[in-house]
Amino acid sequence: MAGLTPQTPQPSSITVHQQSRVLEVGFANGSLFRIPFELMRIYSPSAEVQGHGPGQEVLQTGKREVGLTALEPIGNYAVQPTFSDGHDTGIFSWDYLFFLGSQQEDLWRKYEGRLALAGIGRDAPMAVAAAAKSASGGGCGGGSGHSH
Repeated sequence: MAGLTPQTPQPSSITVHQQSRVLEVGFANGSLFRIPFELMRIYSPSAEVQGHGPGQEVLQTGKREVGLTALEPIGNYAVQPTFSDGHDTGIFSWDYLFFLGSQQEDLWRKYEGRLALAGIGRDAPMAVAAAAKSASGGGCGGGSGHSH
């Protein structure tokens, strides 16, 4: 799993800011990032969001107001957030949090591009995004033996 190499920046502080909806993560190398909960939720490393391979990502929408209801440590290498929309299957390794924090601007641009390509607004309910993905031939396909 990611987050276990000697080069991985180690967090020195993690603070949940509920009112501003950001996770503040300080790293031992001096980096400090304020990662919006929405960014964490739309880029969750879970299979539910990322799919099971390239091109199977599920476009997340309607997450602007998502909150964190819990943040649990996973060993010495990650945290597992529970979001207010019930999503709780993403494990965020230290290197993934560093990636989210350091690449925020690019990740937001990519997300906005994916929304535009799908013709969906950022605040559209997930049902609308799922219907658009199905209509465009996305998703895991029939008979895959699992559900999201």
